[in-house]
Amino acid sequence: MNRRLLLVSNSTLHGGGYLEHCQQHISSFFGKNVKRVLFVPYALHDRDAYTKTARDKFKALGYEVDGIHEAADPVDAVRRAEAVFIALGDVTPAPLFQDGVPYMGSSAGTNVATASISTTNDMPIVYPPSFAAIGLVPFNINPHYLDPDPNSRHMGETRELRITQYHEEPETPSVLGLREGSMLLVEGNKATLLGTTNARLFIRGKKAVEYEPGSDLSFLLTD
Repeated sequence: MNRRLLLVSNSTLHGGGYLEHCQQHISSFFGKNVKRVLFVPYALHDRDAYTKTARDKFKALGYEVDGIHEAADPVDAVRRAEAVFIALGDVTPAPLFQDGVPYMGSSAGTNVATASISTTNDMPIVYPPSFAAIGLVPFNINPHYLDPDPNSRHMGETRELRITQYHEEPETPSVLGLREGSMLLVEGNKATLLGTTNARLFIRGKKAVEYEPGSDLSFLLTD
């Protein structure tokens, strides 16, 4: 697969503005060959406002943004897109995606690029037709991954416990917990962890492992 993916944990990091924490990676990822980015704002009711947020940020980085909801034929818009960006919100499987087109996901947009949407954090306020995602990578991601707070009195499940419970089901894929501030760059068969925070990898039947920014996670692409 001729894939180019930038899978970001979160759109906004504490102390900064929208996509500010990853803007240098965005510029490097899309480069100078991409002029226009197709934005998928279906996650929010006010799609125009959501698109404006993305449009303003990407314009500051030198890219124009088109909202897919503005197109007369959304499927054709995806086929003709130079690049695609899907961000936060409720997770539903994304539209047809073309091999080789740069894809950027953030939060839920990262979820839909993986094997399934079974490890999202969102409440299911809509009924998706399927839990299957686009499958640009063969594993799952848990964006906004949170570590247990030893001082908390909350008695509900931690993210680690929920992922462990997910792996009680047979034939479930690995899950990469992306903490806020982390992202995964995929270029062909190479995957590299970027950002400022570690990621935690869960493989069914094995102990979770921590990876630092700069780690080569290409082995996940052969799961």
